[in-house]
Amino acid sequence: MDEHPELNHIGIIMDGNRRFARRLMLEPWKGHEWGAKKAEDVIDWCAESGIKAATLYSLSYENFNSRPKQELEMLFKLMEKEAIRVAGLQKVHDNKIRFNVIGRPDMLPKNVQEAFGKLTKATENYKNFTINLAIVYGGREEIVDAVKRIAKSAKQGKLDIEKLDESTFGKFLYTNGASDPDLIIRTGGEKRLSGFLLWQSAYSEFYFSDKIWPEFEKDDFVLAIDDFKERKRRFGK
Repeated sequence: MDEHPELNHIGIIMDGNRRFARRLMLEPWKGHEWGAKKAEDVIDWCAESGIKAATLYSLSYENFNSRPKQELEMLFKLMEKEAIRVAGLQKVHDNKIRFNVIGRPDMLPKNVQEAFGKLTKATENYKNFTINLAIVYGGREEIVDAVKRIAKSAKQGKLDIEKLDESTFGKFLYTNGASDPDLIIRTGGEKRLSGFLLWQSAYSEFYFSDKIWPEFEKDDFVLAIDDFKERKRRFGK
């Protein structure tokens, strides 16, 4: 058993943007703007730490269907602006950072879909570091959609259902067989997954921070990494 477990993939539930805005007596979407800035910081910290992949819980399926219309419209504008901006960042191309979008991005407005499409296309051949943006993402929805795709594939004769195993099932998920997260960090004080990577997190380690997302600093990130390094990962053994 390794003294210090290997950390290749980190998942982050970025919770607390709205509370941050309320604290400053601002509209909710102002909190999302601060949250986007923090996400860029954390991507830099991950790269500096030698982490190879990060999955960021950007918008849940539930919030997409329940948040006020005005807040969502402002969030979509922010997403479009940030996707276009990030696609043009020199450090993204210098560091060969690849961006993927997982979830149900087809439910987003067309202009937002197109902006994310340009970002993923511009970085699709990069392999140094991968960022998965979980957008209109729900863990239960992901599993249900995987089952539907499996059923369709079996019906078409492309899959022998008797040979279905965990590895094959994983290829039908939004993450398409990518590595599972070694560590999941949740900010904002809540201690639950809220549907984040339900299948993939079976043996992930968890770290919960009381800091709300826009106030999560590099020292807090380092604390989470150091805490992970002290864990003894047994993977059910």
